[in-house]
Amino acid sequence: MRVLYSLGIYIASFIVKLVALFNPKLKQGVSGRKETFNKLRNNIKPNDKTFWFHCASLGEYEQGLPVFEALKTKYPEYKIVLSFFSPSGYEVKKDTEIADVVVYLPLDTTSNAKRFLNLVNPDYIIFIKYEIWPNFLLEIKKRHLNAILISAVFRKSQSFFKWYGGFMTSALFAFKHIFTQDKNSKILLENIDYKSTSVSGDTRFDRVSNQLSINNSLSFIEEFVANKFCVVIGSTWPEDDKLYMNFINTNLNSNIKFIIAPHNVKANYTASLKSQLKTTTVSYSEMSDQNLADYSVFILDTIGYLSKVYSYADIAYVGGGAGSTGLHNILEPAVFGIPIIIGKNYDKFPEAKTLVNKGGVATAINPNTFESNLNTLLENSQLVENKGQINSRFIEKNKGAVIQILDYIRI
Repeated sequence: MRVLYSLGIYIASFIVKLVALFNPKLKQGVSGRKETFNKLRNNIKPNDKTFWFHCASLGEYEQGLPVFEALKTKYPEYKIVLSFFSPSGYEVKKDTEIADVVVYLPLDTTSNAKRFLNLVNPDYIIFIKYEIWPNFLLEIKKRHLNAILISAVFRKSQSFFKWYGGFMTSALFAFKHIFTQDKNSKILLENIDYKSTSVSGDTRFDRVSNQLSINNSLSFIEEFVANKFCVVIGSTWPEDDKLYMNFINTNLNSNIKFIIAPHNVKANYTASLKSQLKTTTVSYSEMSDQNLADYSVFILDTIGYLSKVYSYADIAYVGGGAGSTGLHNILEPAVFGIPIIIGKNYDKFPEAKTLVNKGGVATAINPNTFESNLNTLLENSQLVENKGQINSRFIEKNKGAVIQILDYIRI
């Protein structure tokens, strides 16, 4: 099975390089991986003490960040190697101060794994959530390196738990310990005789809780909101736009401020978004010399502010669930104690399922249900407060994963 898998990786590598000629995002990954070994050679010396943190993309990075920060503070003498699989993580965080060097993870071949580990020579390895690359992990296991998986989530349908999954299953045993987000994942691991596992919960609860202890003020948002009722529509995709657009366009005289933070902040997309709005609209990129309080809609066509912007919201809509791209992080607004609306596709997100059941999150399957959910909240301030408290209490109850993980790590 390992031979077939490795052959598949080589074939996939050839196909990706070919398609990358016509796909800018794939081209970024192909070009970036060419630089990985040189960057490691130039930044990591043979005698350096090192942590290696690996994330698939930006979401996993955010999950791991509280642990990364704590370890960097506790062990300042260690260099940190941060690797990403996806350009959407690497391109955003390639200059992050948390790491001494940020690289793309090379494709999962045995030779790449050996070369990478020889250069990094990690004292401790932390993978996030569901990054299981068997050739890398089997080489880690062979070298008896300290590796853990945190914020892990497993499903019964995955190959690790099937009769034919022996090769993939063996890779899991490279981890000295696996911290899961939920009890079901722990049970699945125990059913394949992986015993060194514990339920720590999701590190994102710790991450978003930290948001409350920092200064979240943004002068341009304060000027725009001007103490009026504010609805923040975050991390949206085209499918999400179809849900909320009609409400904004048919409530032109309302005293509500809308902040839209699209996932795609490229000029052509945000220009198209603006053209669909029938009310006064201004974007971050064009706000200079504008009286922001005069506008009803603010398009946040930049990145890095959304977690602070949620602090100004009375109600939030979190995107990704209206289509198939995947629901974005509902914990970011939840920590501020506000009610949340999401799209219909949230089954793979335990926190969303829980908060829908508890009543802190409502779902919209079409523009009519979006309007109904929002109007219900707008007409009842006590309901807004009650649902918001459900969300903030949920965050408070579930934080603590970082402490549990740090207690385990011994250098």
